Amino acid sequence: MNTTHVQTTGRYKVLPLLLLPAMILAGCTSGPPPAAPSSSATTSGPAASNTTAVPPASSAPASAPAQSATQSQKPSRTPATQPTPSAQPSTAEKTLASMTLEERIGQVLMVGIPATGSTAADRSTIASHELGNVFLKGRSSAGTAGTAAVVKRVEATISGALETEVEAFVATDQEGGYVQVLKGSGFSTLPTALTQGSWDAATLRDRATTWGNELAKAGINVNLAPVADTVPSAAFAPSNGPIGYWKREFGYDTGTVSAATQAFSAGMLAAGVDPVIKHFPGLGRVTKNTDTAKNVTDTKTTRNDPYLKPFAEGIAAGNDWVMVSNAYYSKIDAKNIAPFSSTIMRSMLRDDLGFEGIIISDDMCAAAQLGPWAGGTRAQRFFEAGGTMLLCVDAVDVPGMAEALRSKATSDPEFAETINDAALRVLEVKEKKF
Repeated sequence: MNTTHVQTTGRYKVLPLLLLPAMILAGCTSGPPPAAPSSSATTSGPAASNTTAVPPASSAPASAPAQSATQSQKPSRTPATQPTPSAQPSTAEKTLASMTLEERIGQVLMVGIPATGSTAADRSTIASHELGNVFLKGRSSAGTAGTAAVVKRVEATISGALETEVEAFVATDQEGGYVQVLKGSGFSTLPTALTQGSWDAATLRDRATTWGNELAKAGINVNLAPVADTVPSAAFAPSNGPIGYWKREFGYDTGTVSAATQAFSAGMLAAGVDPVIKHFPGLGRVTKNTDTAKNVTDTKTTRNDPYLKPFAEGIAAGNDWVMVSNAYYSKIDAKNIAPFSSTIMRSMLRDDLGFEGIIISDDMCAAAQLGPWAGGTRAQRFFEAGGTMLLCVDAVDVPGMAEALRSKATSDPEFAETINDAALRVLEVKEKKF
């Protein structure tokens, strides 16, 4: 990719100057106990995110089979066009310039592997598609030493597959209560977020630092927490399938939630673990869960909603990660779920809140909400709408998504630029962190 760097909204955006031929840059209902969210933590309790119901009239396209790749054969490498260096290119810009298209795509995907250990098939997928980020899913009682061994093995697979030396983001879901992927010797038992939110900020920050140190010792450098969603009341909480039912909320007012979100995040950062604020623009007022239901819709949240406060203040504090939910928001963008909405990701997060970091999706592979779209379509639409990193907890679905991104980037210069921009954002956060 031949590039120049044009200052836009406070960061450098990669714009192609010279395009080679063919562009070779080429949760849950109220009533019976809701099913546990499964996006990031897949057994015995909720996971990375979830949401509520009420389908808009023009919600999703006609049902299509989820695209799932059946092979992990490494595709031929596609050389990316080389950038024209800026006066003083950053390390991230230099790294991007040295990458093939496949490596760039690998940087904007995060694949799930069992917290108990990756399978040979998982490692084959990671190597074949040069993936640069993994998520430890499910439940493990292996402790810090056992988890560190799991991480070391998968990091070796990642580093062995990439020609460009880049550190990997290794994530898990360690919120507390029902959502704690990693347990065993060396890991504390975390209380629910509702309990954490009752502590003063200094106490929560100190304890989150301890929990973050445990994660860091195990090789984890990203935690898909805290939940910044505000549930409106204790009375409504049992009906709020993805959050309140599981006591994943810090409290019932935005002030409490915001203070706890910042304290938890600060503790993780003090330990060298990046927190991920979720699930923008909020899941506290829904009833159903996007992991287990389709057409889940928030009918209350607006673009300037007071419930956005915990997210806005978390971003203002300098957090580098925000996760978007998989719900519809009828008062913001009734036609598109959040990961397909440029209004939510570009207009609200980038423009309104000035967020320049990584916009990561909730799980886009196993979630029922995504069922109407084929896997490749999901991936393409997420990045077209402004997403930065796609989380897919099922490794078997990643090859189809990666190929869909490669194919479109090869034939569509504008989409190739979109992938470059997302990859550069990821590399910028890695440069800052590592």
